[in-house]
Amino acid sequence: MPIPRSVPGVDRSLLRDDVFRRLRDAIVDGTFLPGEQLKDADLAEWLGVSRTPVREALLRLGASGLVVAVPGRSTTVSAIDPKAVRDARDVVAAMHVLVAREMAGNLSDADVARMRDANDRFARAVSAGDTAAALDADDELHAIPVSVLGNRAIESVLDQFGPVVRRAERERFAAGGQDTIERHERLIQLLASGDAARASELTFEIWHSLPAERTAPPG
Repeated sequence: MPIPRSVPGVDRSLLRDDVFRRLRDAIVDGTFLPGEQLKDADLAEWLGVSRTPVREALLRLGASGLVVAVPGRSTTVSAIDPKAVRDARDVVAAMHVLVAREMAGNLSDADVARMRDANDRFARAVSAGDTAAALDADDELHAIPVSVLGNRAIESVLDQFGPVVRRAERERFAAGGQDTIERHERLIQLLASGDAARASELTFEIWHSLPAERTAPPG
């Protein structure tokens, strides 16, 4: 496995969760492609850490379905499986619907302003064709009500299955995202006004609009 040259080294005091996030993000953004073999020694060298947190991260990635491990043989990045994406999308959608129901009318003015700022950055990224920036802004927008709610069980589920969905999101945002900008703005308005029923319905619509049957970019 060639070591990517574009990613800087990581401080050796890196926590296990940080190693997990770095490897997860590298799979989601396409640094490591489906079918690519992941060797813990190479990954440890790339990140500048010992092999132990890398092995633990690979186990967590296996539980999320992002990698496939064959005991005693190899660990590879999983193929983008439509059923796995569908299953993860449904679970992620259900978690965000719960959040919308609980947080409608319970966000502060500052929280609402942060969501609007994230959507503005999302719109600029979509206009510029910057898929990575669009995904980051989208993640931040949806993470705000989740963080404010503070339900650790929901956060844990989203942490596990969100990355599977994000690989599907890359295709949608690469093809444009004008409709998502408008949905975001409507969602923010509904949450700010306290309309829990309509905020929940729109949240369901947003997440179920993600592609599931055709998840690989056309080539």
